[in-house]
Amino acid sequence: MPRNKFILRRPFPYVYRRTALSIIFINFVIFGLGFLYPNLNEYVHYYGAMNPILVVKGHMYWQFISYMFVHQNISHVFFNMLALLVFGLNLEKAIGSREFLLFYLVCGALSGFFSFLVYWFTGYYGVFLLGASGAVYAVLFAYAVFFPRSVIFIWGIVPVPAPVLVFIYALIELGSQFFGSGSNVAHMTHLFGFLAAWFYFVLRMGIHPIKIWKDTYKR
Repeated sequence: MPRNKFILRRPFPYVYRRTALSIIFINFVIFGLGFLYPNLNEYVHYYGAMNPILVVKGHMYWQFISYMFVHQNISHVFFNMLALLVFGLNLEKAIGSREFLLFYLVCGALSGFFSFLVYWFTGYYGVFLLGASGAVYAVLFAYAVFFPRSVIFIWGIVPVPAPVLVFIYALIELGSQFFGSGSNVAHMTHLFGFLAAWFYFVLRMGIHPIKIWKDTYKR
């Protein structure tokens, strides 16, 4: 991985502390407390999920981070955390816990910020964005960059190379965003997760993902 003397690309000392498991634990604790105490759940959703009006008028800037730890229902938190468990631990082993935590938080925050800009300038002031999907999609993107020859079995049957899976997901999210029938799923935020990961690789790590994938499969 290219490194230089710029602060932006200064590496962390490598440590591996299973930070991904800690993130998973925190998400389940927050969801569990909200499930057990409905009044607390309303409070967490109001102050934790990202809402454009609350960010701008209420100066609740922490929502760009906190929205990643608030989920709508059990399937929402379960599948996000399952993906983080499968891909996040391997990515964390590859880049170290400190880099992984920075990557996860920065990409998640950028996904939320990009979504905020779209919501604000298109007049969707009442939306509440919540869930770790933007950060998780960034992790999937990073996994495909560090493990480009990894094969993922869809439904446990269909083998798909990790970079191809990223491409397929991008197409699905694009199609769902522009041609979907409408749902509570923030497809745009998922795409922004890929975009945030791209920026992180180029600016922080000096890595160009497309070049990695081309070099891998032209051999």
